[in-house]
Amino acid sequence: MTVSGKGSPQNVRASVSSTEEFIHHHTELPTTWVSQGMDRVISAIGKGASWLWVVITGVIIWAVVGRYAFDHGSVTLEEVQWHLAGMGWLLGLAYTLVVDGHVRVDVIHERLSLKGQGWVELFGLVFLLLPFLGLAVYEMFPYAYSSWQQGETSQAPAGLPYRWVLKSILALSFVLLILAALSRLLKVTALLFGFPKPIRIKSGNDKKEDAS
Repeated sequence: MTVSGKGSPQNVRASVSSTEEFIHHHTELPTTWVSQGMDRVISAIGKGASWLWVVITGVIIWAVVGRYAFDHGSVTLEEVQWHLAGMGWLLGLAYTLVVDGHVRVDVIHERLSLKGQGWVELFGLVFLLLPFLGLAVYEMFPYAYSSWQQGETSQAPAGLPYRWVLKSILALSFVLLILAALSRLLKVTALLFGFPKPIRIKSGNDKKEDAS
């Protein structure tokens, strides 16, 4: 969520009496000690996974040079490309939710007050996102385990073995999404109900401190 017309975080003075003053500049929701810790773990994983795109670029260049300069195509390199791309994309999903970087197309939501948006978030997280993610995890872990049991490999000639690795990453990505959704849920309940207690986040080199 983004809000126009508000000053930078440096110009915002926190007030203990108003929950809406403890707003993280990325999400417009207050944060809590628990959600802050969860966000740090997810952000570390997401930022680490972003380096996969550097590797993917190198593999693509290698494959293109090999094909057009030396007339030597490689099925293995092609599969490495989409395996790494899939891993980078999947592991980045939870990070995108944490920083609220996903695309929103909701002309009603953006016109609501902050607490009105909070109620929309609460409904969406509890009744839509979390049930879907729970069902996905329930289905994905047996899917990955079955692949591991069968020793599943690529059906293409010279394709990659250990297909279960990618399927396990798929299951892991949904677990990370659940953690990100729970972190966001804590922020929403902090906004609407004051529980867990929101904390102040200072910008720059200032230390994070409790709002009390």
